[in-house]
Amino acid sequence: MKLITGGVCAAKGFKANGIHCGIRKNHSKKDLALIVSDVPASAAAVYTTNLVKGAPLTVTKQNISNGIARAVICNSGNANTCNANGIEIAEGMCALVEQHTGIAAHDVVVASTGVIGQPLDLTPIAGGMAELVSGLSVPGAADAAQAIMTTDTIPKEVAVEFEVGGKTCRMGGIAKGSGMIHPNMATMLVFITSDVAISPEMLNLALKGDVPNTFNMTSVDGDTSTNDMVSVLANGLAGNEPITGEGADFDTFMKALNTITVHLCRLIAGDGEGATKLLECTATGADTLDAAKISAKSVITSSLFKAAMFGADANWGRVLCAIGYSGADVDVSKIGVSFRSNKGTVTVCENGAGIPFSEEIAKEILLEKEIEILVTLGSGPYAATAWGCDLTYDYVKINGDYRT
Repeated sequence: MKLITGGVCAAKGFKANGIHCGIRKNHSKKDLALIVSDVPASAAAVYTTNLVKGAPLTVTKQNISNGIARAVICNSGNANTCNANGIEIAEGMCALVEQHTGIAAHDVVVASTGVIGQPLDLTPIAGGMAELVSGLSVPGAADAAQAIMTTDTIPKEVAVEFEVGGKTCRMGGIAKGSGMIHPNMATMLVFITSDVAISPEMLNLALKGDVPNTFNMTSVDGDTSTNDMVSVLANGLAGNEPITGEGADFDTFMKALNTITVHLCRLIAGDGEGATKLLECTATGADTLDAAKISAKSVITSSLFKAAMFGADANWGRVLCAIGYSGADVDVSKIGVSFRSNKGTVTVCENGAGIPFSEEIAKEILLEKEIEILVTLGSGPYAATAWGCDLTYDYVKINGDYRT
């Protein structure tokens, strides 16, 4: 499994572009992205469990109900959520793709991100389609990654190369996500492409098998968005024998997918709104997988603990507190806690009680940009990892006037 460049255009047969069409007031920020496959692709997606859902999710779910898609169109700056004509607008975006590319509207994944409850006008999107389509290219993956950003400070993309059935295959992904992240399916918007030949059924199985351990273990602020979506298109141009069941080839595909999703999870958590640190909590020694997952995620979602990490304060009591109210079935008398970074490791708790440690060394460890929280829960065989970030003054500043 080799990391490569290229993002969503690393795989054969994909092109992309991103432009500023006028949805966002800031002309220096791109706000419309398009990804297309040369041929029809197997398609799968997962969506937010929030009862309030953006209209694009409803349209996408209908469009890929047959497991096939050829394009992804996404705008930023407006979520197209809670609008009376939201479905009409989302369908209109798909129709514009058909008009300008010849790809059938029902083969389009459509997504929107930004402010909730603001009417979305098709006029700027229609006006930008000619430029968007004419600029489709392999290097355009980077432009697409920029065009889906909202409060993100960096574009998020990754790609890998691997082998399936003797054929060289590739998979790439882009994501946006910085705030309003506490998914119960996936996190914000993620678009993944691959040239692997795989049936829609197995692609769906792969995605739904991966998400609970990756995107659902990522949180910035505890808010589950209305527009969360992860979609995957696999067009088969690598030429491998199609994956239609479980086995070695499917396992390799799953490993590639997990490499992509974990990388994007870390980028999203590390770029949380106002964040200065990436937090990675690994809970080991649990009696059940649920106990490990619930414990790890509770730690990285604790506002008090996140604030302590911002201040580089080794307040390990907040780790135990978060596990204690999480609902996880654990024996608190067996919990151990250590903090680790590039500066070293410090153990602060054993068997549910504090132990002597150097506050100076702990401070040095916690001043780093990436912090690991290592939690031991006893003697069980299960483990889980969750990703989050610290809670800073800037988070409140960003969200205090996000809409206005």
